[in-house]
Amino acid sequence: MSKPEMLDDLPTNTSDNEHFQAVVERAVSRRGFLKSGIGLSAAVFLSGSLSACTSDDNDDDETVEVPEEPTPLLGFQAIPIFTDDAVHVAAGYTATVFAPWGTPLFSGAAWKTDGSDNAAAQARQVGDNHDGIHFFPLTEGNSEEGLLVMNHEYTTTTGRATYAWLFGTPNTTITTLEQANKAIAAHGVSVIHIAKNTAGKWEIKLDSQYNRRITASTLMLITGPAAGDALLQTSADATGTSAFGTINNCGNGWTPWDTYLTCEENFNNYFGSTTEGDGRSAAQKRYGLSSGATSYGWEQFVDRFDYKKEPNESNRFGWIVEIDPFDATSTPKKRTALGRFKHENAAYRIGTDGTVAIYMGDDQADDYVYKFVSSGKYIAGNPRNNANLLDAGKLYVARFKAGATSGDFMGDGEWVLLDRDATPELAGFANQAEVLIHARLAADAVGATKMDRPEWVSVHPESGEVYVTMTNNSGRSTADEANPRLQNRYGQIVRWREAGNDPAATTFEWDIFVLAGNPVKYTDRNDLKSGSANVTTDNTFNSPDGLGFDKDGRLWIQTDGNYSNAGEYEGQGNNQMLCADPASKEIRRFFVGPQECEVTGLTFTPDSKTMFINIQHPGEGGNSHWPDGGTSVPRSATIIITKDDGGVIGS
Repeated sequence: MSKPEMLDDLPTNTSDNEHFQAVVERAVSRRGFLKSGIGLSAAVFLSGSLSACTSDDNDDDETVEVPEEPTPLLGFQAIPIFTDDAVHVAAGYTATVFAPWGTPLFSGAAWKTDGSDNAAAQARQVGDNHDGIHFFPLTEGNSEEGLLVMNHEYTTTTGRATYAWLFGTPNTTITTLEQANKAIAAHGVSVIHIAKNTAGKWEIKLDSQYNRRITASTLMLITGPAAGDALLQTSADATGTSAFGTINNCGNGWTPWDTYLTCEENFNNYFGSTTEGDGRSAAQKRYGLSSGATSYGWEQFVDRFDYKKEPNESNRFGWIVEIDPFDATSTPKKRTALGRFKHENAAYRIGTDGTVAIYMGDDQADDYVYKFVSSGKYIAGNPRNNANLLDAGKLYVARFKAGATSGDFMGDGEWVLLDRDATPELAGFANQAEVLIHARLAADAVGATKMDRPEWVSVHPESGEVYVTMTNNSGRSTADEANPRLQNRYGQIVRWREAGNDPAATTFEWDIFVLAGNPVKYTDRNDLKSGSANVTTDNTFNSPDGLGFDKDGRLWIQTDGNYSNAGEYEGQGNNQMLCADPASKEIRRFFVGPQECEVTGLTFTPDSKTMFINIQHPGEGGNSHWPDGGTSVPRSATIIITKDDGGVIGS
């Protein structure tokens, strides 16, 4: 089916102004992507500048100033796919390996290649499977020294089902409490003090007062509306206000008051039982707990991970955790007002009145997109005021509705309030704490739109538009406008703008920015499997996952998909990072990772001249020795990318 002309068709240069104006008018006047007074300005943002427009009321002899053509946002040459066991970056850039799993943060914690280092050592080393990451300058605007804070999602596994290399050689199970404790210590978050040396190279400041490991056994506070509820109480914590550890830390976020947000994703994988029989509640099933033994096996040695012994322990995971990276003695806080589900990441936006909005995705096929809106207001430079802004507010879940024209991949949407007392569909919940603890069930009850695995969310630094990756959903059996493909192997990126450009709005308008696909495999451009018009044989990719804007508005897209380079994925190579221009919708491949990895995490120094990204689970299928080469075990690591001429990344 041929798509109607829409915002995708807006030209990137506007020499043919009559055509441009006609397309804009059509996009705005027919229901379109954006309307109600902001449609024209939105269309201009999405398509580039109106560089030759004149006003109808100009006098014939009036001189019309024509703006200069803007500098192209994407200033690098795209690279091809790769399938080898190395990293590749655009010409004119250098990629340097930094802080791989096991790197010591403190003296006496050297990593041992044979895996014989113990749990205590691992708790003082960089953790495993790097994911979300953020750079906090040590002083405002400092691009030479800061704190690199990163997540460690899980322990490296072969086929994501067995322990591999954590203990030196591949292991299918853990057999001792010491091994369980080492795995627990490999999870969580690292706070790493880094600085440039006299040669301009980044180094870790060993034994710094800022260095810190937060693991799956670190003491946490439970705060916000659900704190103290009976569903959060355990034999170790009768108050329901403290917990040990954070696990499966996937994407991340940060706040303008300089805190780090780490997101607990597939926490369900750590809870099982050592006894036979399915004792799970309906909520535990909805959140995916195993009825029996888990592949991690912690429940064999640590009772709190046995859901039959501690039925409420799993309720204490699946939250967003706020961390003060500048105070190594501070206690991380699990912010229950933001809801409990498989959090991928968190992206903030501040309204003109100081209202804080946090956008979040639940990374599961057929789950939802959420938004938290704070009750309090952000005040720049007032840390006391801002410290607990994430403890009170409203939690919403999204409904994406189709527009008047079928098949144009755009529509309206609404944010449905998840409030036990204000939303009739939630009257069956005991209280608001239960709504937040069982947010998935609440979203089910109000009929939220089931999405294709919502993952990273990012907000455009100027327009306030919100973009979210839908990684894939090969099991989708019913399509809709926002999720238009059955058996969606390739994924898409959906974006929206809030009504009135207000982050607290309860309605929005949306479209699909890119429908990933494979025009190498599917050459008919009318076939949805080939992708949208901005997907070509030169930039084809599958499973967009990590996502982030730089301060100039470039959209960086990272993938965690099928790297077979065969069949449905022919011509797509290893996982990669691409860069997009939101206005022209052009996408170019910038970076390709080693074999069997995921490319994830994204942050910059304040001057945008250093980029940090992460390589996760290289060799998860047993075929990589990156980054050390030879016969070494593969290790997740950070990649530092710089431009050879010292310029801004991507320019």
